[in-house]
Amino acid sequence: MTQNAEDLGTGSIRKLLLRQAVPASVGILFMTVNILVDTILVGRWIGPLAIAALAVVTPIAFLIASIGLAIGIGGSSVLSRALGGNDREKALSTFAHQIMLTFVLASALATIGLVFQKDLLLLFGAKGEILKPASIYLFPVLIAVPIQALCTVGNSVMRAEDKAKFAMLSVIIPSVANILLDVLLIKILDLGILGAALATAFSFGLCFLFVIWFFLIKSDLRLKLKHFAVNLPLIREISALSLTSFSRQGVIGLLSILLNNTLFTYGGAHAVTVYGIISRMLMFALFPVNGITEGFLPIAGFNYGAEKYKRVRRAIRTAIVYAGGFAILIYAAILIFATQIVSVFTEDQNVISDTSEALRWVFAASPIIAIQLIGAAYFQAAGKPLKALMLTLSKQGFFLIPLILILPNYFGIFGVWVAFPVADILATIVTGLFLKKEMATKLKV
Repeated sequence: MTQNAEDLGTGSIRKLLLRQAVPASVGILFMTVNILVDTILVGRWIGPLAIAALAVVTPIAFLIASIGLAIGIGGSSVLSRALGGNDREKALSTFAHQIMLTFVLASALATIGLVFQKDLLLLFGAKGEILKPASIYLFPVLIAVPIQALCTVGNSVMRAEDKAKFAMLSVIIPSVANILLDVLLIKILDLGILGAALATAFSFGLCFLFVIWFFLIKSDLRLKLKHFAVNLPLIREISALSLTSFSRQGVIGLLSILLNNTLFTYGGAHAVTVYGIISRMLMFALFPVNGITEGFLPIAGFNYGAEKYKRVRRAIRTAIVYAGGFAILIYAAILIFATQIVSVFTEDQNVISDTSEALRWVFAASPIIAIQLIGAAYFQAAGKPLKALMLTLSKQGFFLIPLILILPNYFGIFGVWVAFPVADILATIVTGLFLKKEMATKLKV
């Protein structure tokens, strides 16, 4: 076992969380800033309709690429516990199976997406004048999605090795590249929405080159051909935990279909544009909270595998306090500066007015979401796939989707926006109850 990995079981929880969470947060920040800047440049250089196209295509790409995210997180839970239990061979086999599963599944889904492009776009809400720019944007992005998925796996394994700084770089490199390529392909070469898509695709390629370099030169995990021998029990273990993350992304994809179609029904392309901006802010604004959640996973997984339950309890509490503090500050900023934030994306006064009001409602319950995020992450880190799955799906699947089906019938577009905080509150209550019971039983000291 490497010194980096051993530190997860002996070092200060607060320092370990900072060491893991700060690079993760910086990486997420760069990734989300990239998405924000991409949206801003598309909105200002191409037009508001292009933002609507991105709002339709992005969930499709994320759904397919989430194969990498799911197998990365689920497999790294197995890998972290194997390292904590000093089972290096299992850790290496897990990494090899993460690579194989991701490549096969992401490539298959991308191929299906390419074959059924138009049907897919219509399903996700590319109606009316949104369809044409969305079609142009989708093709290059789908080609690059398997590469993006492999990069995501690499990022998760880097963090499981306690190489958080390299994981951070694997996010920063494509983010910076995408922005620079946006300027070149959209502004200078005037390729419009195609330029935006090509910039995204090429940036994933650069990320992939960095990930390959890391695992050949810097990683402590040295794979051999024997580690790629198919191990069905290991595949089942990885898949069970990966199902949690992939199901969440699948539900998010379903939610995107429902949202885009509901918004188009009640407010046309204008409403889809409003949500296009809000969805970017949902990715961006909570980056410290998501970074702490990612940083928490390898610490909890390693110590759970080593049966150091007191350290797991301390990690849970520390992560919730830190993440909750950031969430409160973030909502305060949105409450005060919503109009100024939205004005960065567009000069259309109607879009600015409607989006600012909606943004405040969508984020209204964000101060309490740390409990839900850390609680669900704990069950995944501990290798409890069913509870992790149920809690991860609780907000979007069990509460938000039904609320969006019901509330707009009575409150119109406002019903969509208010559904978000109501779902956050309900999901937090449920997760809090599960976590309280777990700490009183399995983690009781």
